[in-house]
Amino acid sequence: MNAKTRFFPVFFLVWAGAVCADEQPECEQAFSDVFDKVAPSVVQVYAVSIDPFSVMHRVQHGVGTGFVFDDRGHVVTNAHVVHGTSEIMVALSESDFRSAELIGIDPISDLAVIKPAGFWGVPNSLPAGSLADVRIGDEVLAVGYPFGIGKSATRGIVSGMERVMPFSTWSWMMPFLQTDAAISPGNSGGPLVDRCGRVIAVNTLGSLEGQNVNLSIPINSVQELVPQLIEHGKVIRPWHGINGVIVPMQLVYTLGLVPGYMVETIEPGSPAEKIGLRGGNFPVVIGAAEFLLGGDIIVEVNDESVTDMETVYRIARAMKVGDEIEIRYFRDGIINSAKVVLPERPILPGDTRRFYGNRH
Repeated sequence: MNAKTRFFPVFFLVWAGAVCADEQPECEQAFSDVFDKVAPSVVQVYAVSIDPFSVMHRVQHGVGTGFVFDDRGHVVTNAHVVHGTSEIMVALSESDFRSAELIGIDPISDLAVIKPAGFWGVPNSLPAGSLADVRIGDEVLAVGYPFGIGKSATRGIVSGMERVMPFSTWSWMMPFLQTDAAISPGNSGGPLVDRCGRVIAVNTLGSLEGQNVNLSIPINSVQELVPQLIEHGKVIRPWHGINGVIVPMQLVYTLGLVPGYMVETIEPGSPAEKIGLRGGNFPVVIGAAEFLLGGDIIVEVNDESVTDMETVYRIARAMKVGDEIEIRYFRDGIINSAKVVLPERPILPGDTRRFYGNRH
């Protein structure tokens, strides 16, 4: 056997070994080790709210979870845990309680950032995972304080992606990750981590009606919005005030409606109201879905035809505060057009409606 012949098997073994290594899962840690790694950076959040308009039961106590987001001591939790509270406290352990300052809050995404006073000798911030690496069926661990009984872990899998829940008219812009890891009152704001101990979502909602159907805010939304909360105290979004759906094909064929985006409701005081757009007033139920007919049907935005929800998503996500948009819409057999400059969206009453009675 000559040198070239001897070299090839050695090279092949090394190359094959490299391929096998690449195909191995990135992390094979036992969940007990994952918990030990994550737990020091997970904190309990206490909140006290006082209702000045009530005489009975005017003081309410809430408890939730948070985790260290960066090396400056910012803690991420849920907005519904700290919204409208007069006092916030954070506990790293049973003997280490600190008052905390609310840095920023966003009711739409249900994210908030707090910062404990005189932050302790900063526990490590939790590393962020990538949603691109997350697949349905992946094992996950939820860490938090269910019912305030102590730091706990629940194990499950990723059950679904891109879950849109009808909490508000903005919900379609903020889809959730679904998991069957138990999320109980007190878990709100805690991390959902993968087998590497990386945060892939923030736990926000456990199902009261179904079993093992729990929702979390995906890490890509957290990474996009939390820096804004730290810098501005809020998330800056454009405001148009238009809510609706693509005209169902059943209505195109049966009622002769033109294809496009059917305006169902208009937010009071919004740019859409100011330019005179009209929402629907005639409810129609098709299957399990309810539609409001009678409103304008938008057929173009900035010369682009509106034909499906993917187009609506793309146009809406590209909008920025200060942008001027032109829309063409169908009303009473006539195509009309209007232009509007988008202001910053304020927090609206509907954004926090779901928080009442849900402080955990």
